[in-house]
Amino acid sequence: MADSRGVSLKLMSQIQKVVDIQSKIIYFLLSIILSFGLTYWLYEPEMNQAQIYVLFLLFLAIGLWMSEAIPPFAVGLLVFGFLIFSMNSYYSQIDPGNAQSYYVGYINSWSSSVIWLMLGGFFIAEAMSKTKLDRQVFRFSISRFGSTPKQVLLGIMLTTAIFSMIMSNTATSAMMIASVLPFIDTLDKNSPFSKAILIGIAGSASIGGMGTLIGSPPNAIAVEALNNNGIDIGFLEWMMVGFPLAIILTLLFWLLLTKTYIAKKKSFVIELDDETVDKDSPNYRFERVKKRVVLAVLALTLLLWLTEKLHGIPASVVSLLPIILLTISGIINGDDVRKLPWDTLMLVMGGLALGLAIKETGLASYYVDKLQEIELNFYALALFFAFLTVIMSNIMSNTATATILIPISIILTFNNPVVIPLVIGLCASVALFLPISTPPNAIAYSTGKLEQKDFRLGGLVFGIVGPILITATVVLIFMVLYTVY
Repeated sequence: MADSRGVSLKLMSQIQKVVDIQSKIIYFLLSIILSFGLTYWLYEPEMNQAQIYVLFLLFLAIGLWMSEAIPPFAVGLLVFGFLIFSMNSYYSQIDPGNAQSYYVGYINSWSSSVIWLMLGGFFIAEAMSKTKLDRQVFRFSISRFGSTPKQVLLGIMLTTAIFSMIMSNTATSAMMIASVLPFIDTLDKNSPFSKAILIGIAGSASIGGMGTLIGSPPNAIAVEALNNNGIDIGFLEWMMVGFPLAIILTLLFWLLLTKTYIAKKKSFVIELDDETVDKDSPNYRFERVKKRVVLAVLALTLLLWLTEKLHGIPASVVSLLPIILLTISGIINGDDVRKLPWDTLMLVMGGLALGLAIKETGLASYYVDKLQEIELNFYALALFFAFLTVIMSNIMSNTATATILIPISIILTFNNPVVIPLVIGLCASVALFLPISTPPNAIAYSTGKLEQKDFRLGGLVFGIVGPILITATVVLIFMVLYTVY
């Protein structure tokens, strides 16, 4: 009987895999068919072949990112390859001597300032994780907030948010949840406080990512799109908007969780699962030196990022410091480099190439000319993109959402392209409604201590409050600093 049950389960698993593969093939074919249909519908005789290729590719990328027929990073590579082959084919016919010059920009997207900026952040995060410096700082910060449930939750959420500004949201949430799980396991299975901690970590990891340029990929995508349009937004300028928003939204999320889950006042101490350290071990001093090196590299990198306007060294060039110093010091080795999230860089690279193609082929200017006769209310448009970003980011990758919406927003707001790309980049971090909405949500859900409905309240509240607050803040700040209007 047991053998037959095992065979049945194995057979069902194989059938499910076949069904999943068939579904992905169907979604892939549907994306291609719909892309052809939409391209044909929007085709105008005055459009050249390059513009038609890019328009088709835009619809195809949107379809594949939304349906997840293939992995998101694979879509980025598809965009990259399609652009090079199609542009080479087209320009080889009309300008064979200079065909390469028309698509070399897409190849250079691999060396974009965004890619180097994110890569520097990945190296810092990996070094902190490898030396266990992240856990040490976490324990230090938690011990400074107090022992009541509200204070403990506040300490955990603020620490998570700060870490998410220099580490990936996924790595931060995984680290924090692993650190507090031993304490959560001592609570009742359905303890409201354990739910508050897990939801708070997931939410603040996503929200905190909006604080710096390297905190979340949508931030870097927005800045690179603006840089390509002649608008210079540096590390410090982003933090002037993103950091206060991240802290304010984290505090609001904390208030929401305390009102919902924490009713009784009692004191306790979270006993973190700390490792025993043999101070007489010959490796102890060496490990301390490595931690100090990582701290020094982090401090130097952040200082240079924040003072870019003073010394004139671009943030992307500064990002070479952690890459070089952490590798020559031996803290990061070849195995560590192979573990970095290269798939994220591939996704971002494809998005950058697509945005560049929309501009360089004249597709953007073509639709700008058509839209000049239409009066669009700027504030309504900003709010529309803010809410659309949250909705799309709840059901698909926030990086893919930003990649899709930012080039479109620049076309629609050609007279004032600075505000809405920043709104989109920031709003991508407040999509918290579903367990699949963000990797931090998925990690918290995977503990088995949360249900899908536990994410709904925070996701709904911040899906409304977040876009409104972000849009108002960005508009006000850039009205004052850059006299946009």
